Order: sequence, then C-alpha cells, then structure tokens
Amino acid sequence: MIAQTETLNRLRPESRALVAALVAIGLFGCAWGLLHVGFYRHDQVIDTPIYQRYGNAITSGHVPYRDFGVEYPPGALVAFAIPGFADPGAPNEVTAGFRHAFETLMWLCGAAVVLASALTLFELEAEPRHLWAALAFISLAPLAVGSVILSRFDLWPTALVAVSIAAVVAGRLRLGLGILGLAVATKFFPAVLVPPALIYVWRRAGRREAEICAAICAGVVAAVCLPFLALAPSGLWHSLTGQLTRPLQLESLGSGLLLVAHHVAGMHVDVETSHGSQNLAGTLPNALATVESVLLALSLVTVWVLFGRGPATGARFVRFAAASLTVFVAFGKVLSPQFMIWLVPVIPLVRGRRGLYASALLAAALVLTQAWFPFRYWKLALDLDATAAWLVLARDLTLVAIAVLLVLPDHRRDTTEPVAA
Repeated sequence: MIAQTETLNRLRPESRALVAALVAIGLFGCAWGLLHVGFYRHDQVIDTPIYQRYGNAITSGHVPYRDFGVEYPPGALVAFAIPGFADPGAPNEVTAGFRHAFETLMWLCGAAVVLASALTLFELEAEPRHLWAALAFISLAPLAVGSVILSRFDLWPTALVAVSIAAVVAGRLRLGLGILGLAVATKFFPAVLVPPALIYVWRRAGRREAEICAAICAGVVAAVCLPFLALAPSGLWHSLTGQLTRPLQLESLGSGLLLVAHHVAGMHVDVETSHGSQNLAGTLPNALATVESVLLALSLVTVWVLFGRGPATGARFVRFAAASLTVFVAFGKVLSPQFMIWLVPVIPLVRGRRGLYASALLAAALVLTQAWFPFRYWKLALDLDATAAWLVLARDLTLVAIAVLLVLPDHRRDTTEPVAA
C-alpha cells in the first residue's frame, strides 16, 4: 500500500490530479449508490414531484412564469426540463422515470464538481495528501449530506460554481465569470462570489479586464433572464420577490436560538407554512429576520474587504470564496438542508491546517444536519421537538465557527504567484 502511494506521488502533477479525480468519481458513484439503501430510504422529504410538474408543463409547451409559476430563476429550468423530456407525463403525474432521469442528471453534476475541484487543486499546486484528502471528502460527502442530495437540484448551480472557480484560478478569467453569471441565473447564492472574483481579476489583470469580466457576468445573467422578463415580467418578478421576502425559516440561526429559548425558558413560538417552507411567525421572528439580513450584509462586505486588503493569490481567492458562501449560509434568514451542498466543493480546497479544521467542522455540520433531517424534521415542524431544536442550533453555530475560521488572519504570508494572462 505504501509502495502504491509512493508511486502515485511520483507521477507528474497533471497525471496525479487526473488519477485522483477518476478515483474520486468512482468513490462518488459508490456513495451515490449507498444513498439508495438502508436508512437513507426512510422518511425522505423530496422536491422531485414539484420539479416534475415544472418539467411536464415545459414539455407540454407551457411557458414558465407566464403559464405556470416557478419559484426559481430561469437557469434552474434546465434541471427540470431535461428529465421532463426524458419521461414526459401528465401535468399532475409523478413517475419513477422522471426521478431516475433527475438523479442521473444530478450525478453528472456531482461528477463535474469532482473534476472541477481536481483542476482547482492542480492549479493551486496542492500537495498530494491535500489533493487526495480533499477529493475523498468531496466524493464521500453525499453520505454525510444524506438523501436530500438526491431530490434537490442544487448540484447543478454547485457544479457551475466549482467550474467557475477552477476557470478563474486557472487564469481563464472571462470564462470563469461567464460561468459564474450562469450560476447566478440558476440560483441566487453564487452572487456572493462575484465581488471577490472581480477583486481577484482587478488585482491580477487590471481594471479594464475586471470591467470586461463584470460585463460578461452581467451579460450572461441578462441573456438567461431577459427572454422570460419579456414574456412574463410579473411572473419572473414574483419569483424573485418571493425569495427575497421569505420570513425566518425554521432551520436558520435565528430560529435555532428561538427554538432553544422555547425549551429552556418557555418562550412561545408559532410555526407557519409559507413560501414552500416552515417558518417562525410573529413580531420577534420578523425582527430577528431583519437583524439576520443586516448581519449577513455586513459580514459579506467584511469578507470582501478583508480579501481585497491581502495578496491576490489563487489560494486566498479560494479561501475567501469559501468564506463568502459559508457566511451566506450561516447568517441567512433561510437555511434549508440542501444549502449544505454548496459548501462541499469549496471548503476542502482551502489549504493547510485552516482547511483541515474547516473541513472537519463542515463534516460535523453535515452529520448534525442529517441527524435531524429528514428523520426528525416533522417532529420539529409540528411538535417543536427538543432534540431536533438543539441539533439545528448546534449545526448553525458550527457554520458560524467555520466562517470565523476562514477569515482569521493568516500569519504566514501567501506565496507570490504570477499574474494571470
């Protein structure tokens, strides 16, 4: 075994990265298969019936946002339409064929995440042990995430994020920002990566190149969204405002604090269902949602300023991209279990002990999430289950710890890298 490891380490860096990526894809396939057996099959909370309704409507010739409502941006339609064409059905029909096609598409997105992560690590000249450990973490993460990864489309925008980061680190700046624009048009969360990406471009290639990249990113978002804005302006606007005006969701940090306060101090809380999720209702939860939104904005700006004040190296860009995403997840007033998927391809890429500790905390956060979702979710939503409430708060505080760890000052200055062409 030691001899095999030494042989792999003696390979040329590009060959070693390719071998590691192929092995990791194999591990990812095994993990994906295990999600279909044992306890993973029980008590699933799935979104694929909603996706199939979208897919069936599209295949029937209906126009999204005009003929039927969609709660996601236009770039997400790809994840519904492709399985819909693979297994067309009646508008209100849910079929096993659609679910199989959807899971296959998500598996391909997951494989793309592994490949993009391997490319990023190669460009960062990661040590062999970091390369293998990071890719092993990413490929086996579905087992810690749980069955939620099978029935959410989040691997599609996550794959776009992973590819965009790889392109930027590799010096393909315009391509990277263009793909990042597509990710933003698919789900809003990649927008928090645009400022650090543009700072990186400006510092590496100059103001003009940053302006070009910003225009490309905005142009891709416009190209995806404008056709639907022209066809159904009110429908697309309703989709956007519906996401921005969501109340304090049950699994957010603020909600976790209130739920634990309910059990410790007897604080009264009310749960209501709206915006496709369970949320806390009332004056205090609404005020706390506003506080979280302000805290989120201030935290993101702080992360971006800290990144701008340091050297523009690929390693720092990856670290502060991970910090931006973690802050967005940790302090947002909405924190669904599938949001954890967004962090899997970026945090393990952070180098050194910081990356090791952050990855260990991420693993803990994933396990804490699966400890109550989906198995105790309805006990929490309907009965305010105390165990689930404590698990939610523990997970949310773990995410805060990751964010703090990622932005702590680095006493060892990053090595200088050549300016990207």
